[in-house]
Amino acid sequence: MEQSRYRWVIVAAGGLLGCVAIGGMFSLPVLLQPIARETGWSVTGISSAMTIGFLAMALTSMIWGTLTDKFGPLPVVLTGSTVIATSLALASQATSLVVFQFVFGVMVGGATAAIFAPMMATVTGWFETQRSLAVSLVSAGMGVAPMTMSPFVAWLVSHHDWRTTMLILAAVVGSIMIPVALLVRRPPALSATASAPVAGAAPQREMSRAEALRSPQFIILLLTNFFCCATHSGPIIHTVSYAISCGIPLVAAVTIYSVEGFAGLFGRIAFGIAGDRFGAKRVLVAGLLAQAFGALAYAFVRELAAFYTVAAVFGFIYAGTMPLYSVLIRENFPLRMLGTVIGGSAMAGSLGMATGPVAGGLIYDTLGSYAWLYIGSWAVGLGAFFIIMTFRPFPKTELRGTPQPVAA
Repeated sequence: MEQSRYRWVIVAAGGLLGCVAIGGMFSLPVLLQPIARETGWSVTGISSAMTIGFLAMALTSMIWGTLTDKFGPLPVVLTGSTVIATSLALASQATSLVVFQFVFGVMVGGATAAIFAPMMATVTGWFETQRSLAVSLVSAGMGVAPMTMSPFVAWLVSHHDWRTTMLILAAVVGSIMIPVALLVRRPPALSATASAPVAGAAPQREMSRAEALRSPQFIILLLTNFFCCATHSGPIIHTVSYAISCGIPLVAAVTIYSVEGFAGLFGRIAFGIAGDRFGAKRVLVAGLLAQAFGALAYAFVRELAAFYTVAAVFGFIYAGTMPLYSVLIRENFPLRMLGTVIGGSAMAGSLGMATGPVAGGLIYDTLGSYAWLYIGSWAVGLGAFFIIMTFRPFPKTELRGTPQPVAA
């Protein structure tokens, strides 16, 4: 009973850690203009720190996940929390653009990856029932960052210069994340050296980590997540610019993104409940198909009300699909390597997210219109749908056996 209650503490910790970590990284868009004004650095150079951050997340996600499998989530999440806070403080003192790009991009981005995959792997390991809902709640916590941390940073920078703002942010991030990280625990099934499969869990065979990473199931999940994130990356990044090109004022256009993010909170919960009821794969397949047509719908809207409608539907769908990858991984791979596999999936997703800004910019610069961005996103979304349709669970004959003991 105690473990049953504590699993919700893990969910709350994961949601809060994710919210603050993402909020720290996404403080840069809020501080972009103040930094440029006070330093004279180019907007392109400053904003490229975010691109570097996404790449750092991609390159380090599997590393952090593997460390979680080996040492447990506590040291990994605690390290990530400490490095994020320290890096924000160091970035506030940067005297050159190159140093800022390294500290904020490489260090903050790489440390943020120490939160996502490890916490997703940990939460899925704590739950045998209500697993989709639990993972979706953690994801929802991360999704709250634009509505909580970003306004806080905006308030700070309205009263202080950007360096003081970032230094205060570093202190807040550290004071929240470090104590919360201490609450994180390894799933009970791994804390005790199990000699038999966990009751009620998916059957797991004794496969090595290398075998898992070479399996068609892993490759299909990576490709699906890459194409899935590439589908919504362009629309997320460029829809405000598209709305402005349609004659909508900037202040109103920005609210479209807010509607999309707010709807995403409900999407995460709804898809989580549906995943528990109908199965993660079935809901993910339906969500990916709906996401493709949701992206396409943007190509046919011109008025603000229509933008709001599409943004609400699209945000609800794409945000809802994302947590289901971790659930599907939990159902098909041994518990002792979830960090590695989920880290690999997060890597693919981060690379997919990195395609949208570049692709959208090239399409608009070449064709003078965003229409083909949304048509292209629709085609890429259909690709994700067809790829996940080929996913098949490991045959039960291959899943027999006892999981290997995991070192504490």
